[in-house]
This record gives sequence, C-alpha cells and structure tokens, in this order.
Amino acid sequence: MATTSKRPTTAKAPAKASRNRSAGRPSADDRDLRGHLLDMAIARFAREGIGATSLRAIATDAGVTPAMLHYYFGDKAQLKQALVEERLLPALVPMREHLAQAGDDPAVLVTHFVRGISGIVAQNPWLPSLWVREVLCDGGELRELIFGQVIPGLPQMLAQRFAAAQKAGRLNPGLDPRLLVVSLVGLTLFPAAGAPIWRRVFDADDLGSDALLRHTLALLGGGVSAN
Repeated sequence: MATTSKRPTTAKAPAKASRNRSAGRPSADDRDLRGHLLDMAIARFAREGIGATSLRAIATDAGVTPAMLHYYFGDKAQLKQALVEERLLPALVPMREHLAQAGDDPAVLVTHFVRGISGIVAQNPWLPSLWVREVLCDGGELRELIFGQVIPGLPQMLAQRFAAAQKAGRLNPGLDPRLLVVSLVGLTLFPAAGAPIWRRVFDADDLGSDALLRHTLALLGGGVSAN
C-alpha cells in the first residue's frame, strides 16, 4: 500500500511562478502582444464602432484566440478602459496641460490647439473616426469617459480664456468664445475624419496632414481675404 501513495509533483510549480511573474512585471513579449491587441481593437472600434465590435472579431484581426484577448483584457468594458488609459489619456492630457500654460493670447491659444491636435492625429490616425463615432454620435460609448476622465474642463477653460481676451479687446467681438472652441474642434478633427471622402472628391491624395495644418492656421489667422 505504501507504494500507492502519491507525493506532490513539482510540475505545476513553474507554471505558477510564471503566472506570478507575468502578473507582477510583464515581459517585453507580453507588453508587445498586449499593445498589438489593443491596436487591433482600436482599429476595429474606429471602423465599426465599439458596440458593433465583438471580442472574437478583434481576436481574428490580431490572429489570436478570444481566450488570449480575454487573458489580457478581460471583457469589453475593461478593453474600453484600457483604450482610455493607455491611448487617449497619454495622447490628450499633455496637450491639455500645454494649453493651460500657454497664456491668455487668443492667437497663441488657437495656434497651440491646432498644432496640438494635428500632432496627436498624426500619431493616432484612428482618433478622428473614433471621436465622431463614439463621442459626437448619440449613444457613443466614449462620450462620458472623454469628458469625465480625458479632457475634464478643457473646453470650459479655453472658452473662459477667449472670453477674457475678448473683454480685454484682443478678440473679435463678433465671436462667441464657446462657439470658437466648437469651431476649433470642427476645423481639426472633422477634416481629418473626412479625409477619405474629400481626397476622393478632389482627387487630392497630395494633401497630407502638413498641408491641412497650414491651411487651417492660414484660415484662422487671416480668414479668406487676400488683403
């Protein structure tokens, strides 16, 4: 009978240690794969919307199993939060802080905003489409997260700066400071989101992000007058 007793094996110990290391300090391969999966998710979200995208579809795009996606992100709510924390916050928060320190000159504020958004879009080309789908459209799944976590108070801060400049006689009295913020968003994110359409309409593949930036700054700086 003594020979039938079973001693604990050590086969499971390495697996447990490996999981502990993964939980505490992910390896470079883990970080690379996690980042790749997040990129694939964002691409799908921008094309089809968060609500219409399944975890299985993301896994298929990434060439992994749904179980692998679940291992790194859990459910879709956690994946969406990862998008906010690991992509949107790092992209937008520095611009908010930069604008907060830009002073009260309305021309400087406008230039900093336009250049800031242009740089962000160049590094994150999915952002304009995702913004239109998930922030502007009714039922967008990022609207509350954007204004609650990513840019809390930014539109109000800009409008207050513009209002103060207007009161001091440094901003066109015909402008509404709040609508000026709306116009800045419209002149930066909308053209980027609609680029596939207007490039096709005007056969304008030669117009890249630099050309769009120069055009926007010229329009805001001098309007359409030739004088």
